[in-house]
Amino acid sequence: MTFNPFSRKKAEQETAPAPVEDGSRRKTGPTPKRRDAEAANLRPLVPKDRKASNKIARAKMREKQDREYDAMKTGDLAHMPVSERLDFRIYIRDYVDARWNVAEFLMPAVIILLVISMVVTSALPQVILPLMIIMYAYFFWAIADTWWMWHKLKKLLIAKFGEKSVEKGMRSGTYAWSRAMQMRRWRLPRPRYDKRGNWPK
Repeated sequence: MTFNPFSRKKAEQETAPAPVEDGSRRKTGPTPKRRDAEAANLRPLVPKDRKASNKIARAKMREKQDREYDAMKTGDLAHMPVSERLDFRIYIRDYVDARWNVAEFLMPAVIILLVISMVVTSALPQVILPLMIIMYAYFFWAIADTWWMWHKLKKLLIAKFGEKSVEKGMRSGTYAWSRAMQMRRWRLPRPRYDKRGNWPK
């Protein structure tokens, strides 16, 4: 009989009891495939029905814009756009609406003068030059009046609301000029007072 030193060690390994698995590690089902596990963890970056969601978003935005437009027509300050509810913008509107602005009659005056010039050109050509002079004179008058309005209004805004209210990013000057060039009844937001002369305090 040949002595083998590894035979005893092999026999001990074969007769050793198998390790008992912890109950907490016991498998409750088949291990999922890697592909299935990755698919389960994925989340879509956009909704599945993106077209429908965009349509709903546009409808909500349109509804909001309609509501704000109606508020500006009726003078409902609480439902106007946020930019129209700023204190210094309310002050600008009230100031412009309180005065007679030469620029608000500029377009009607130009249209009337052009119609007159076309009508009388053939019969009275000598009238064209005076009409052109009147039209240009009114144009420069409107510019001068609007500039003077903003010159005074700017000082009032700085005194009441500070320098920030007339900074370039606030566009207060453009806001005042554009409102002064519109006919009073067509202005949006609607003037708070029916008559002129109600100056802001």
